[in-house]
Amino acid sequence: MDHVFGTDSSVYQGEKMEERANLMNVMKFSIKVLIQSALNLGSSLDSEYQPLKQFFLVIEHCLKHGLKVKKSFIGQNKSFFGPLELVEKLCPESSELFTNIRNLPEIKSAVGRGRAWLHLAVMQKKLADYLQALIDHKHLLSEFYEQDALMMEEEGVVIVGLLVGLNMIDANLCLKGEDLDSQVGVIDFSFYLKDLQQNDNDKHADEIAAVRDQKHYLEELNRHLSCTVGDLQAKVESLEKANIKLNEELLATKDRVVSLQQEHDELLKENEQIRHKSERHAEVNKQDSKVELETYKQSRQGLDEMYNEVWKQLRVEKQSRLEMEKELELQVGLKAEMEIAMKLLEKDIHEKQDTLIVLRKQLDDVKTINLQMCRKVQDAETALNTKSEVLASNLVKIEQMVTAKKHIEERLQKSEKARQATEESCNKMKMEFGSKIDALQQELETQRKRFSIMEQDLILEREKSQNLKKDLQNEKDVSSSLRTELKNLSKLKRDFDALQLEKKQLRTRCDEQEQALQEMGLHLSQSKLKMEDIKEVNKALKGHTWLKDDEATGCKQCNKEFSISRRKHHCRNCGDIFCNTCSSNELSLPSYPKPVRVCDTCHNILLQRCSSNAS
Repeated sequence: MDHVFGTDSSVYQGEKMEERANLMNVMKFSIKVLIQSALNLGSSLDSEYQPLKQFFLVIEHCLKHGLKVKKSFIGQNKSFFGPLELVEKLCPESSELFTNIRNLPEIKSAVGRGRAWLHLAVMQKKLADYLQALIDHKHLLSEFYEQDALMMEEEGVVIVGLLVGLNMIDANLCLKGEDLDSQVGVIDFSFYLKDLQQNDNDKHADEIAAVRDQKHYLEELNRHLSCTVGDLQAKVESLEKANIKLNEELLATKDRVVSLQQEHDELLKENEQIRHKSERHAEVNKQDSKVELETYKQSRQGLDEMYNEVWKQLRVEKQSRLEMEKELELQVGLKAEMEIAMKLLEKDIHEKQDTLIVLRKQLDDVKTINLQMCRKVQDAETALNTKSEVLASNLVKIEQMVTAKKHIEERLQKSEKARQATEESCNKMKMEFGSKIDALQQELETQRKRFSIMEQDLILEREKSQNLKKDLQNEKDVSSSLRTELKNLSKLKRDFDALQLEKKQLRTRCDEQEQALQEMGLHLSQSKLKMEDIKEVNKALKGHTWLKDDEATGCKQCNKEFSISRRKHHCRNCGDIFCNTCSSNELSLPSYPKPVRVCDTCHNILLQRCSSNAS
């Protein structure tokens, strides 16, 4: 029998899992179709928009899944507006929404109020936030839902994450004139099937078959719901008939009350007669009461003895309770001391990590300075070599100019001697040869022209020599500046050697500190593993403290802000919020036997712990 009962429970759980999966898939399709059609439409949506109607029907089914049936004097009540009323306490900004719902006179039932709440939450773009607040407080939802309901499982968290995409849509919904109380809708799966066929007709045939199966399943659910609606209407009719009967019975009871009042008056008269008789019996009763007092005193003595024994037992129990409270206080104090020690160890680790970072920065700065000094030395050496080559070429040019100047001066002296000789010969020839004077005068003129040309060449050569002298002086100045730079370079080399010594010393210090830090890291890792074991035990006793979605605006690890594309994910070990890339790992935890989402830091710590336990 136990075996059969276990198989039945496993089959029941499997059916519940299939129901949740089917509802989640239908919700995915409805949100996808709604967002795509709204983006293609490009305007705000109204209450007659068919994909929006289908979305409200699907989310109503999701909220009704696993609801507990509450019994009242009218009958059984099963409404999803009960858990939604918790949002007013959890989110104070939703008070206006509830006041608007209460001010609607046309809505009389709880189902109508729940539908009006969904319409207004979509208009405010706060539906995902409100449902997330409900899921974060599952201890409150357990009063309304069963343990295997969609809102109590992980599928509810997935659906809330999908609802964030609806913040892109603008909706303008008018609730006046709509019959939200008696509205009965059937989910139309043609939207979702069309969407699948348009995307890929051949590739996803299996997915289309699954959607069709889901359609048949949801049609059966709708049939069941229509049957329940018919039963409820029959119950309402029977209640109306019962109400008519109760009214008839009320009239009959009023007649009875009148007759009873008459009987009451007659009884009062009889009571007066009985009172006279009772005064006679009072004296007899006094004597009987005295006898009863004596028996009562005797019985009270026995009760006092019993009371003393019970009092002694109470004192012993109080002392044991005080001792237990002292032990609890000692355990709490030890836990607080362990937490303080962990915080101090973490502070020491952070300080040593900061010093390491500063030392590494200093090493990088020293390396950059050394590179800059080496480049400057190389540039100075290349400049010196080029300038020395220019000096050598200038000296060669100067020597050539001096030799050319000497040749020109020798030519001038020779030409002057020739001129003097020609003049003397001319004077002699004048005396001797009068006819040849004209020819000689022409030769003199040619000689004078050559002489003037030679003088111009001399002037040009002198200017060139002056320019060369100026270049020489400039080169001497440059050479003197280069010598001063060489002296400075020698000083820089000395500084460079000193910096290299400091660098070696810093490296040795860094190595020593890294060794010390490694030793400290080993001790700290061991202590951290112990502390995390204690924390896991405490978490297993107390439960995980999850960080609220409103408190986290960015990933704790990479500090990137959350958006529609970058969604929030809770680490099942530490409870903090991370992005998908920083929490892509999965591990099995003591509180979660199946592999669940874990952040990168918790993943590394848990793997280290497993390896240390294995060794």
